[in-house]
Amino acid sequence: MGFESNGSASSNKPLKFLIYGRTGWIGGLLGGLCESQGIDFTYGSGRLENRSQLEADLNSVRPTHVFNAAGVTGRPNVDWCESHKVETIRTNVVGTLTLADLCREKGLVLINYATGCIFEYDDKHLLGSGIGFKEEDTPNFIGSFYSKTKAMVEELLKNYENVCTLRVRMPISSDLSNPRNFITKITRYDKVVDIPNSMTILDELLPISIEMAKRNLTGIWNFTNPGVVSHNEILEMYRDYIDPSFSWKNFTLEEQAKVIVAPRSNNELDASKLKGEFPELLSIKESLIKYVFKPNQKTSMS
Repeated sequence: MGFESNGSASSNKPLKFLIYGRTGWIGGLLGGLCESQGIDFTYGSGRLENRSQLEADLNSVRPTHVFNAAGVTGRPNVDWCESHKVETIRTNVVGTLTLADLCREKGLVLINYATGCIFEYDDKHLLGSGIGFKEEDTPNFIGSFYSKTKAMVEELLKNYENVCTLRVRMPISSDLSNPRNFITKITRYDKVVDIPNSMTILDELLPISIEMAKRNLTGIWNFTNPGVVSHNEILEMYRDYIDPSFSWKNFTLEEQAKVIVAPRSNNELDASKLKGEFPELLSIKESLIKYVFKPNQKTSMS
């Protein structure tokens, strides 16, 4: 579970984080958190798939921990990966493995922001059953090429005892203007499906990932808030807290399939391992209200 890294807290060495993903959403938020917590950090300048560039970063920065928030998710969405398979492999598989391998050589913990979109509801994990996929379960969703590469690299990373894999799902933050925010996305869609899913409230969970680095935790973690929330429940909260005039339309998975290239993952992840390590972790609906909707609530409505 833990890894005795060269930057181990027990060595009393001041923290220094090397972060990949400067231009990404999570990478940017991480930098802001480090600033607010007074943690020394540097953004990596090397390309993930370029081993010599990564090695140069590690040698010049001499970090205590490395965070990987870089990766290809596709713009505007994962459908991009279906027609850019080599580019997706290069970053999501080759690049991530290269970084993990170099970190292991140097005795460093790598916090790797991965995805939980590698599962889908099945006979043993029925929608609405409350039975979520655990960390040790084998991925069963390969509907999109993006998810396929993520499942592939997760399986390989299991062999690296220095890697902490965080399965993020449908990330949400209090910044409702960010186009990557799951809430922002679904409020802009013409129609949405209504399926309960596990999700990640970044305002609550990203600080936990920094704490995980301090504890040198490794292995796979379902990095979501406990429980599930449906698209309609989120949109109802959005209407109640943010915009009373907001309305939306639903459509079925079959209808959705006609307007997307690759199928999407819907699942519940079992977050009990993370909750056990961080008992203060809120359920998904509590976290949504505390970290997202209440801070954005229109004062005239309160």
